[in-house]
Amino acid sequence: RHLEFTDGVLEVLPMPKQSHQFLVGFLFQALQAFVEARRLGTVMFAPLRVRLWARTYREPDVVFMRAEHDERRGEDFWAGADLVMEVVSPDEGSRERDLEKKRDEYARAGIPEYWIIDPPMELITVLELEGEHFRVHGVFGRDAQAASATLEGFAVDVSAVLDAAHR
Repeated sequence: RHLEFTDGVLEVLPMPKQSHQFLVGFLFQALQAFVEARRLGTVMFAPLRVRLWARTYREPDVVFMRAEHDERRGEDFWAGADLVMEVVSPDEGSRERDLEKKRDEYARAGIPEYWIIDPPMELITVLELEGEHFRVHGVFGRDAQAASATLEGFAVDVSAVLDAAHR
């Protein structure tokens, strides 16, 4: 079973399906290539625990930490992140968790950027932290380039991301 520990409570999450993993792999490879070429930091993929605050951990599908925050990377977990990506699963619990709950949690944890990849809606939403809340940097559909709010020059072709699910 896939579990996350949030405010002292274990959440049982659905196991990722093959299409989900293909999307995660595509996003990881795109971000990894961009970050590595510029020596910007470290990119990882789930399962990797990210501590948001005491007793609250999440495992984003893709997670990035800038080189200047390297001391926050630990063997057992990372203390926060600079960018997280979540691929929404089609079940209602996952939609609510990724679109609402994690959005609030990642903002509260001070994570500067959150990408929500929503295959059922064929959208990528890029959120940028502004104060204590996220603002929408952009909502990108097929035939668009989803562009990062904080990593200048990083963008992915939305159609290519969505099509990766069907390898």
